[in-house]
Amino acid sequence: MIHKYQVIIDDIKSKILSGDYSVGEQIPTESAMQEKYEVSRHTVRKAILELSKEGFLRSEKGSGTYVSNQYQSKSGGISNNKTIGVITTYISDYIFPSIIRGIEGRLNEDNYSLLLASTNNDVEQEKKALEMMLSFGVDGLIVEPTKSNLYNPNIAYYLSFKEQDVPFIMINAYYEELEVPFFCLDDVQSSYLATKELISKGHTQIGLISKMDDLQGKYRMKGYIKALGEAKLRFQPEQVLSYNTETKLDLYTNLKEFLNENRDLITAMVCYNDEVGLEVANVCRQLDISIPEELSIIGQDNSYFARSANIKLTTLTHPQEQMGRDAADWVIKKLQGKKDLPNQTYYQPVLIEGETVKELEVQ
Repeated sequence: MIHKYQVIIDDIKSKILSGDYSVGEQIPTESAMQEKYEVSRHTVRKAILELSKEGFLRSEKGSGTYVSNQYQSKSGGISNNKTIGVITTYISDYIFPSIIRGIEGRLNEDNYSLLLASTNNDVEQEKKALEMMLSFGVDGLIVEPTKSNLYNPNIAYYLSFKEQDVPFIMINAYYEELEVPFFCLDDVQSSYLATKELISKGHTQIGLISKMDDLQGKYRMKGYIKALGEAKLRFQPEQVLSYNTETKLDLYTNLKEFLNENRDLITAMVCYNDEVGLEVANVCRQLDISIPEELSIIGQDNSYFARSANIKLTTLTHPQEQMGRDAADWVIKKLQGKKDLPNQTYYQPVLIEGETVKELEVQ
């Protein structure tokens, strides 16, 4: 159970770090806080005392309590090195270890420290990660956005970094509401090349599985639609299976139903990424659908999953380690005062042929 004074501490910290309370601004009186949080004066004073110790507040006798920025100097004192914060959606699997390895390698060359956090693609966890980075006083920040295709309630925190002249860059996606530099795979081109490859092999009934709360999913669908249009093939909504972070747990069940319904209609599938591609292969084994004889599959990202699977998945490249290295290099150069750094960098994907695509015989 969270103590009542901790609720007050967390709320005031959030308001300071997001910019709702600015440095030098007077916070509400003790009596106003008593009423707002429905607590005793003792509880309010305990919270103020803790926040003052951490450098978030300062009290002036006879005047009131004001927002302080001393928390930055207090929290950043573990090392003389500059510290770069890194926030990713996930840490433990897929392409993320390679990205982090690239970041770490570049930071080590200039003796920068790394402070790592993950959000599990959850905006509330992203908020906590951003608050931690602001509280610590990181010198720069590399972020993989959370649910990048949806409205993000944490925009104020990013604006706080801008106001404090803390350079930050985004990887894999970005928030369209913000003017922010980024390093991304050309996701439209990736899915376009995947779909075009299937069309070149004679497929005309091509399905798509895409994750729609991330910007990558939106753009990968765009590439799929673009390739169909160029080939004069009709886009058929019923041949698209979409999912999001919350429904990912049901993907196996939904795939089973989707493939059963479309068994005689779809001959090929463009998958959001390799993880989904291999899940399709797994479901096909359960349904006794032969790959690629009955269904061709293309993944995306050339992930560790694809390289270590018992089936050689046709996929497309993702820069992974290079992207991490480039992002770290951008932040370092920004901190060194370098001008004319790129605001947008798109990496071009390349098809990697595997054993999951079959060329159809011309009828």
